[in-house]
Amino acid sequence: MKKSIAVQTEFSQIEQLSWLSKLKNLRKRDFGILIGVQILMFSAIYALNNFRPYFEELHFRRMETMAGQILVFFLLAVLAFQIAFLIYIAWLFVKYKPTGSVADDDLPVCTIIVPAYNEGRLVYDTLKSIAACNYPPEKLEIMAIDDGSKDDTWYWINRANEDLGHILTVYQQPENRGKRHALHRGFTTGRGEIFITIDSDSVVEQDTLRNLASPFVKDQNTGGVAGNVKVLNKNQGIIPKMLNVSFVFSFEFIRSAQSSLGFVLCTPGALSAYRKEAVMNCLEDWIEQKFMGNYATIGEDRAMTNLILKQGYDVKFQKNANVLTNTPTGFRNLHKMFTRWGRSNVRETLMMNSFIFKDFRKKNKAGARFIYMNQWVKLLLVYPMTILMLYFLFTHPLLYLSSALTATFIFSSIQMFFFSSRYNFVDALWAYPYSVFYMFALFWISPFAIATVKNGRWLTR
Repeated sequence: MKKSIAVQTEFSQIEQLSWLSKLKNLRKRDFGILIGVQILMFSAIYALNNFRPYFEELHFRRMETMAGQILVFFLLAVLAFQIAFLIYIAWLFVKYKPTGSVADDDLPVCTIIVPAYNEGRLVYDTLKSIAACNYPPEKLEIMAIDDGSKDDTWYWINRANEDLGHILTVYQQPENRGKRHALHRGFTTGRGEIFITIDSDSVVEQDTLRNLASPFVKDQNTGGVAGNVKVLNKNQGIIPKMLNVSFVFSFEFIRSAQSSLGFVLCTPGALSAYRKEAVMNCLEDWIEQKFMGNYATIGEDRAMTNLILKQGYDVKFQKNANVLTNTPTGFRNLHKMFTRWGRSNVRETLMMNSFIFKDFRKKNKAGARFIYMNQWVKLLLVYPMTILMLYFLFTHPLLYLSSALTATFIFSSIQMFFFSSRYNFVDALWAYPYSVFYMFALFWISPFAIATVKNGRWLTR
């Protein structure tokens, strides 16, 4: 328990440092990357302005052809749609407020399910942090499920159980069948009114569980709640530093906006909660889910969210329910994680077709459909935009690089200002390297995920 509390205390202390202290503590390599990216982007803007006559001549030449006119109108239409969507999301974000915590007597009985596979010591810290939460012990069932690990995960689960006075319910799957089946065991044996799933490489804060469970008490139509995922290992390399900014924007901006409609698209595996009744209504469909003839083994969180939304329940986001999770530190695991997420996104966006235009909920149907349409627009544009990118890169490299970097700078600035308004300025600057890194090193993820969507391998296990 001491270690879990220490991890949380350390995280809080880091967040409270001033931006000046952060700047002083930056390693020379990290500082050089930040400065280098800034110079690169401002150079691109300078080049764009300095070579404007060349660009304008090229533009007018293209406008003389029918194909050029169609291309320009197409790009303008895409830009207009994305700006309209961003304005709409910003409006929803302003409306968002997390649900306040309810009193102990009103809190529901919760079953916490922690599936684990080859996590080693990490699962011990996860279980200790859960036990240290500010939640009535008599209303808490903590369940740890070893999904046929090949390392010492089972030892650390039992070690945690001993150190916590045998308050855990522990299971060991006879063989590795995947996270979905481990969760299924928890869903079918848990006694709680609310199921809470937590990844075995994550640590929760003391008020996380009560904040996550409270929306179910205050709104009976709440079927699922997404937790606020933050990066635990952000000091372990450049990639976690960049993901730290990306996660904050994805959760505290995007999911906050979606929550205003009760239409959060994905309850994350790191921390989510579900109403038992909603889970039981779709449990068979979830565990037997197939895609292109094969049983689904990835995207269990997104699939459960879809099935709960389909029933007419609201799915919300709780900004005050924090979980700190470990993220990839190397490129190999990073692109595999994004590929898995990309495939799941394609599958579940297709699945949404079965209910999104039906009378599946009482309110906010138009807003939900607008969010859905944006998902489809992004998918449909993947190949056309990739082809255009490669075409301009090889035919007019200066035009492409300067325009792409300028656009990246604008979008990164939105993330940077959002992050710095809530945390600190120095960490926010990692939004710029991340956008450049994604543009040059990860642009292929989306087209590859679509082309290999049938592949259901976990990849990072």
